[in-house]
Formats: sequence, C-alpha cells, structure tokens
Amino acid sequence: MGLRWRHVDLEVRDALEETRANGIRVKPPKSRAGRRDIVMPDILIDALRAHRQAQLELRLRLGLGKLSGDDLLFPNIDGGLTSPQQLSSQWFVFAKSIGMGDVTFHALRRTHVAQLIDAGVDVMMIAKRLGHARASTTLNHYGHLFRSTDDKAAAAINSAVKGW
Repeated sequence: MGLRWRHVDLEVRDALEETRANGIRVKPPKSRAGRRDIVMPDILIDALRAHRQAQLELRLRLGLGKLSGDDLLFPNIDGGLTSPQQLSSQWFVFAKSIGMGDVTFHALRRTHVAQLIDAGVDVMMIAKRLGHARASTTLNHYGHLFRSTDDKAAAAINSAVKGW
C-alpha cells in the first residue's frame, strides 16, 4: 500500500503502517528481506497499466497534471496515504460485490502462498517473494499448507534410481 509509481518496476521499497501513536505513515520494510524484486504475472502488469491510465485521466480532468514518481498507486481521494483498515474494508465490499465472498487481503496472500506451494515452488523462493528474511518464518506461518505425504519424495527417489 506504500507503493509509489517510481517503484512500478515492482521493487518493494516502502511499507505502509497505521498506528494510534503515529497515524498512517510510510516506513521501510521490517527487514532487509522486505526490500525485494518480485516478478509479476502479465495479467497484473496489464491491470497496473490500466490503473495508471485511469489515474492519469482523472488527474487531467481535475487539472492536477501528470503523475510523479512519488504519487501513490493507491492514494486516498486527496492523493495521500489511505488507511490500511479503510482499504481493507473497501476491498472486502468489492470482493463481495463480484462474488468472491468474505475474502480479505490476508486471504489473498495466503492463497498466493498456497498456489506457489501447489506449483512446487521451493520454500526459499516463496520466502523471498513474501519478504521473509528466513524460510523458517515462511514455514512457521504457512508450513501446514505443504502436503503431508511424501509422494513427491518417493517419486524423486524412484526417478533417480531408475537408471541404475
């Protein structure tokens, strides 16, 4: 939510935090691992391009000019930081309106992880995408999503010894 247009190459450099003491602010990610490059699917890149175009058109209609690199991808109505709770609420309403049910942002993250695991992506790569400094963090949070059977292990050994 702290993503700015200068980061549209999708290097995550800022995070958004909302606290009672400080309100809404942009801050560095929690760890060095939080600063990461993420390769995005074409469908998301297309959606971001359409979103940018819509923002540009709105700014032109309002006489605000072009977007700068410091403009947020998902600003509030005044162009400032949007409360994470407000954005989550808006997403929740939107998700229901398109038939997705009670899907939260966190559920999207969990689904992303589950799909990566199901596709056989190794835990180190998943940890990197999530911004976890250690794969153990990923396993602690999402380890239950890995299959508990060892079918793949048996298949790997079978494959390895077939040529002997």
